[in-house]
Amino acid sequence: MRTFEQSTTLKRLPEQFFAKLVKKAQYMKDQGHDVINLGQGNPDLPTPSHIVEALQHASEDPINHKYAPFQGHSYLKEAVAEFYKKEYDVTIDPDKEIAILFGAKAGLVELSQCLLNPGDLALLPDPGYPDYLSGIALADAETAFMPLLEKNNFLPDYSSISSNVLEKAKLMFLNYPNNPTAATATKDFFDETVALAKEYNYCVVHDFAYGAIGLDGEKPQSFLQSEGAKDIGVEIYTLSKTYNMAGWRVAFAVGNPSVIESINLIQDHLYVSLFGAIQHAAAAALTGEQTAVQQLVDTYVVRRDAFVTTLHKIGWDVTAPKGTFFAWLPVPDGYASEEFADMLLEKAHVVVAPGNGFGEKGEGYVRVGLLDSEERLVEAAKRIGELDIFTK
Repeated sequence: MRTFEQSTTLKRLPEQFFAKLVKKAQYMKDQGHDVINLGQGNPDLPTPSHIVEALQHASEDPINHKYAPFQGHSYLKEAVAEFYKKEYDVTIDPDKEIAILFGAKAGLVELSQCLLNPGDLALLPDPGYPDYLSGIALADAETAFMPLLEKNNFLPDYSSISSNVLEKAKLMFLNYPNNPTAATATKDFFDETVALAKEYNYCVVHDFAYGAIGLDGEKPQSFLQSEGAKDIGVEIYTLSKTYNMAGWRVAFAVGNPSVIESINLIQDHLYVSLFGAIQHAAAAALTGEQTAVQQLVDTYVVRRDAFVTTLHKIGWDVTAPKGTFFAWLPVPDGYASEEFADMLLEKAHVVVAPGNGFGEKGEGYVRVGLLDSEERLVEAAKRIGELDIFTK
């Protein structure tokens, strides 16, 4: 059978990091092992029932059996604006400052194609979400990395970025609460971010995927709460984590009208909007009772505390995460990240994500998802302890 060569655009794409991780885990399962998979970011709890019921009801309405408006229903955009006003006291224009997305990943990839030309420069966190690189590769643009170091609370040190790099930059990606480091950001940091972007005239994209998940009683800061943020950037929010709606593929971008217009334009050529019933359910999630969100955060706190306490008992000196549903853990001396992750899989049958999969500065860490029951997380920590790595 004839093989057709891939385009140069596809050849530029980086290896899909999580696909490789899934293969390794599946292989161990196929061998009959009881694998505890803490390597991915797929929420394990169901979508709240009132949101599911909203979908069920809306799916019976024949109006939703037709194509939805290309750029989404106005009622969903109004729900987004209501949500941002209620949660962050940020005023959003539903008509000009909101774009409905087919999941946050799609928006994050599209933004590079919207704003970057071949050879343009994007600033990326290192470590960071791997799919930021995908959009930049599709745009044939270049990257400069901003190290996220523990000594700086995993925030980029803007003073260490040369003025030449800042002058060339067209786009900056940020993500707090942060995947993979689980760090959180302050308003002062976002104020500094806005000031720098205004000075050097680049666009900031804040990936707010874990916006609802602050684990110590502190509400995560929205980038748009900083004065002037809408002048220079957008924030991307997904319902995947806040409402356990990962499989529903619904998110939105909010902020600078010119960027929103560009997102809408590219999506006009790629899609014919989301299934109307999903939009209806998304609006119900955003405007309805938020008790389930707090219960979800409380669940992650219980899981985190049980897991970290057990890790301390086995001698692993780790810091409890402040946000997201991840823990960013230093590997023991003498191990590289991938080597350590492979050993945990092979000997303890526990899957973790090696930190180097998130960038060069991720070396020396593994990322663990708090996405199994408290009992299974404790079991995972005990299995690791039985390897006697931390008692030597």
